[in-house]
Amino acid sequence: MVIAVILGSICGFVGAMFHLSVDYVTQLRVAHTWIIYMLPIGGMAIVFLYHSVGLDNQPGTNTIIQSVRQQDSVPTMLAPAIFLATVITHLVGGSSGREGAALQIGGSIATTLGKIMQADQKEMSILVMCGMSAVFSALFGTPLTATLFAMEVVSVGIFYYAALVPCLCSSLVSFYIAQLFGCESVNYTLNVVVDLSPLLLVKLIIFTIIIAIVSICFVLLMHFAHNILAKEFKNPYIRVIFGSIILLILVFLFGRAYLGAGMDVVENALYDKVNPYDFALKAIFTAITIGCGFKGGEIVPTFFIGSTLGYTISSFVGIDPHLGAALGLVGMFCCVINSPLTSIVLGIELFGSGYLIPMAVVIAFGYVLSGYFSLYQAQKIVYSKTSPEFINKNAEG
Repeated sequence: MVIAVILGSICGFVGAMFHLSVDYVTQLRVAHTWIIYMLPIGGMAIVFLYHSVGLDNQPGTNTIIQSVRQQDSVPTMLAPAIFLATVITHLVGGSSGREGAALQIGGSIATTLGKIMQADQKEMSILVMCGMSAVFSALFGTPLTATLFAMEVVSVGIFYYAALVPCLCSSLVSFYIAQLFGCESVNYTLNVVVDLSPLLLVKLIIFTIIIAIVSICFVLLMHFAHNILAKEFKNPYIRVIFGSIILLILVFLFGRAYLGAGMDVVENALYDKVNPYDFALKAIFTAITIGCGFKGGEIVPTFFIGSTLGYTISSFVGIDPHLGAALGLVGMFCCVINSPLTSIVLGIELFGSGYLIPMAVVIAFGYVLSGYFSLYQAQKIVYSKTSPEFINKNAEG
């Protein structure tokens, strides 16, 4: 607990600085629209940064997940590298989130602290989970979601209960420190009356089938973009320049709404209205951004895709579109990371417990219907989703 509190304090400060930095450069980009034309320069700067600190193999969130299960070492320089690279990505308008960077920063800081304290391999695994929880909590202001996320996302079917107390302590300390620096929690208030009828259950299942199908398509698109760009452009500088040019063409054709994290569009889906094609364009923007070499994460874009898709299909299914946006957000989140308990807690922390039953239905069915696809290929599917069977296979994508 003492070590977790120390780690949470460090991660809380770093997470707060990261949160404020991303917000600042985002406001700067919005105020000075010409900055997006620096996408190629920003991309080359990221490639140069990673090469300069010896991270040419481009370690990412998969590296952090593997380190928990296999006790692999996480590079110390990953924390400052992903911090700066994500800030640059958001400055020039790359379509990415922040949670991937949060997990990598937390894992890298935890590994460094563990080395100083000469922690053994099992202690190091818990430290890495604490670091993941802490920075995630500082960024999103959802300490319980952050606690469960680190414990559940590594191995589907196994819950690392030994990390519960330290991860909770680390997450809460980090959350409170981030609050001191003015980092606000992410939460929404919906004024939708829900009639918990058998008909609603049928509608929710139909709704979830569509969410699950799109989630699989998004995962496949993310991995396809990364693989095809890496195959066609061996030189990382040429790869990121090509991706930047494609992004600028897309901005010219479809506008700037799909740049950055896009949380303003999420709010539009929850309180106002969105375009029926927003989810598809965000998926394309994000796949190209991450695939060509920019940094950040896929979870916030997943919020965007889930909420706008949920809003769009609600009218066909016959549920309130703003409720559909909320259900789509948590449902898509669960489908792409295979973490149902984390997703339920996320729904409660974001929207309150008033919509717990519809959220649980969407999350439960989404978890099963999305198969074994995941944004994180390092995720291990230990037990089957449909039977008590040990399968121990890597996530698909």
